[in-house]
Amino acid sequence: MPIRERLSGNEAIAVAMRQINPDVVAAFPITPSTEIPQYFSQFVANGEVETEFVAVESEHSAMSACVGAQAAGGRTMTATSANGLALMWEVLYIAAAMKLPVTMACVNRALSGPLNIHNDHSDSMGARDSGWIQLYSENNQEAYDNMLQATRIGEHKDVMLPVMVCQDGFITSHAVENIELLEDDKIKAFVGEYKPEHYLMNPKEKIAVGPLDLPAHCFEHKREQAQSMINAKKVILDIAVEFEKLTGRKYDLFESYKLQDAEVAIVIINSTAGTAKTVVDKLREEGVKAGLLKIRVFRPFPSNEIADALRHVKVLAVMDKAEGFSAVGGPLNADIRAALYGNADGIKTVNYIYGLGGRDVRSDDIETVYRDLLEIQKTGKVGADYRYIGVRE
Repeated sequence: MPIRERLSGNEAIAVAMRQINPDVVAAFPITPSTEIPQYFSQFVANGEVETEFVAVESEHSAMSACVGAQAAGGRTMTATSANGLALMWEVLYIAAAMKLPVTMACVNRALSGPLNIHNDHSDSMGARDSGWIQLYSENNQEAYDNMLQATRIGEHKDVMLPVMVCQDGFITSHAVENIELLEDDKIKAFVGEYKPEHYLMNPKEKIAVGPLDLPAHCFEHKREQAQSMINAKKVILDIAVEFEKLTGRKYDLFESYKLQDAEVAIVIINSTAGTAKTVVDKLREEGVKAGLLKIRVFRPFPSNEIADALRHVKVLAVMDKAEGFSAVGGPLNADIRAALYGNADGIKTVNYIYGLGGRDVRSDDIETVYRDLLEIQKTGKVGADYRYIGVRE
């Protein structure tokens, strides 16, 4: 029987980590992810896990310790946010290039500067091309479920890549919601034991990890790494099917909400999707064919699947909770436009930057976006395709 519980998003992640019982957790505190290693360290102190908890002096050291532990053959986890993720930057690429399936909880927070501890997606979006798989979570339940699946995804023999599980700082990380937990024994059976094929502590095989990689071989290694990301898409879907059989909760690469016959739609990530769904419901009651596509898997990016899901939409808004500083829009916008180009041409598309630095995003803000889309549909005129919502100008 599922265990009904009331937990914050950070607590949910920590509980998932306890149930997985990793070999090593190395972490350094940073708001708003601090509670995750804090809660987990209590599990360690109480003897509820067999994990070696490494309290390091910085996030760079945390990810370095994770790389060492994973390379040695241990299942390894960490958690961070914002500037902590930025301090890990060098080692993020190393973990991915060495194909080490570290699992990290990323509690999304604005990346300095200016200094801001509140939510947007500038941290994980900045790391989007580091070679990490990225899963995003609308609510506490999804954060918990994604964390459980992430370990299986990263450790799959056809993948062997690190995985980042993202949720919105304070909005879900500290807000308490009713969620359903699985029993410990079921999690243990679902996740299984980590059995790497190659690892430093294997006395039967002498290997070097992370050596100098000169032009004669580096290109091939990067190609292999890229193939692992391509392979991850099928693995994510296969594991989601297993998870649905276990829990009844269905996951995909993205969620389509009343999208099948939608004429106006938005693409969005994380907690604001919940706000947007209420707006979609209201507009549907008014007879407006509104819909929503919520990204769950951002890396690998499900380009063809997204194009197929949006092909019939007449006007589309892509919502970015991160500024791309490209002068043409945000990072999600760039990938969505690339997905549509040549596959679903003719959709009038606009990009909205919203919620930076924790700026409130209310239902009437989202409704304004849909009203703008309806006006574009009516007049045929897009106007500015790079816009801001909720900012004083």
